[in-house]
Amino acid sequence: MKKLNILKYSISVFLLLSSCSAYAQNRNLIWCFGDSAGIDFSNLSNPSPINTGMDARGSCTSIADSSGNLQFYASTSDPLTSQFFEFTLIRNSLHQVMVNGDSIIGDGWYQELVITDKPILNNLYYVFVVGITSSYGLYYSIVDMSLNGGLGGVVQKNVQLENFKCTDGLTAIKHGNGRDWWILFRRWDNVNDSFYKYMISPSGISNVIIQNIGSPTINGFTKMKFSPDGNKFAMITLSGLMEIYDFDRCTGVISNPVTIHPEPTTAPYGRFVSCEFSANGRFLYVTTYDFTCSLYQYDLYAPNPATSRIALDFTSNYLIGYGFLKRGPDNKIYFSTAYQCDAFPYCYPYPDSVYNQYNMNLSVINSPDSLGLACDYTPYSFYLGGKRTYYGLPNNPDYDLPALAGSPCDTLVSINESANTNTNAFLHVYYASDWEKAFINADKLKGKKYSLRMVDILGKEVYSEIGTLNSPYFTRDLNCAAFASGIYLITFETEREKLVKKMQVNWR
Repeated sequence: MKKLNILKYSISVFLLLSSCSAYAQNRNLIWCFGDSAGIDFSNLSNPSPINTGMDARGSCTSIADSSGNLQFYASTSDPLTSQFFEFTLIRNSLHQVMVNGDSIIGDGWYQELVITDKPILNNLYYVFVVGITSSYGLYYSIVDMSLNGGLGGVVQKNVQLENFKCTDGLTAIKHGNGRDWWILFRRWDNVNDSFYKYMISPSGISNVIIQNIGSPTINGFTKMKFSPDGNKFAMITLSGLMEIYDFDRCTGVISNPVTIHPEPTTAPYGRFVSCEFSANGRFLYVTTYDFTCSLYQYDLYAPNPATSRIALDFTSNYLIGYGFLKRGPDNKIYFSTAYQCDAFPYCYPYPDSVYNQYNMNLSVINSPDSLGLACDYTPYSFYLGGKRTYYGLPNNPDYDLPALAGSPCDTLVSINESANTNTNAFLHVYYASDWEKAFINADKLKGKKYSLRMVDILGKEVYSEIGTLNSPYFTRDLNCAAFASGIYLITFETEREKLVKKMQVNWR
């Protein structure tokens, strides 16, 4: 039986701080949420409120371009167009419903939506959604931003990938190559310990990978949040389970589950609603929502993180509902609350008469890398310019997370490899152990005939092919079941260019 040799990575404060400051996060500079609310982070020292076209109590997601200009956003629960709030709308940068951007599946919950780009094709984007209480399953729609004068249009809609009841907790993280994506979610129709994963690459959406790990649970309100470097994630449930996992951005493998709070079998339950990592990865901030609401800080470096918990805020006012936490591009953590208007289970949509400090402001953790009260939590301190928030904040992944330097999938060429010839073309190679395949993609090719050659570390040829190119693209899914574990060198050559990459094969 072949054994998987998984490369593990450790998190250090120094490397994490370096990774957080070394690149811009322009595509996450615009947030759209709540009742026509939004934030523009273009000036990180002084973010400003903006007006948007949505009215959503929960699920929402947005993306800007590389210059920080809003491209489009999506939200569920629009009371102006749906009596039952059971679908999603996609809006363009003018805050209008995008062409064909209506009637997209969505249940009106809190973390059903996420946007990713389609690798290599800069004008195409996926909008993923999970069906929780209706239209069960995982779906995607495709947005083409080259349409309608740059305002975009939906060119595919509600393509189903899974058909079972999913948890409210869809999330995404950049692949270790800095280009592709991982999509993660859980199922809700039975007690399970199953994580469902899809990889998004230039070849499209992969077959699903299912991994069983951690504590079994059945809870429709299950949230996952990645650390800033993407090498760990936290999972919480409304029934009180809290766990931390390691995540390999190259392989998608989840490992090393650490249970901070086991799921209670009797009351009181944890009722965890939202969580967010500090920029240095040391602290996890968590909100709870029951008959009382709390905001806590956990020290993940403590011998027992559960006992390190510090309360930063608390209310027994049933009119105030604690919502979601999200780290901003400025590395501050923003916290949303909803005013419940003496209504059960929530006040949505807000009456025109309900404006107050609770729904017209976000609370802010100004120094989340600091222990305890030094984190400088300031309740209701960010004014939304007269607009109102509910529970949800944008479920935006880190669109600009860089490649995992030094990993087998960082696309780096080692010093003993031939450098690429003078060309704008590029070659990307990714080995997926779960599928026993190498995904080989080349772009911007000018040659017409090609050769593909793979040799092992001793220089022995293990694969070769020749052929004719009909476009500037080349793609090959290469079965590696017969290859031994080790380092391989892939050379792709035409009469105009020579491209070289390394690849590491690991077996189970």
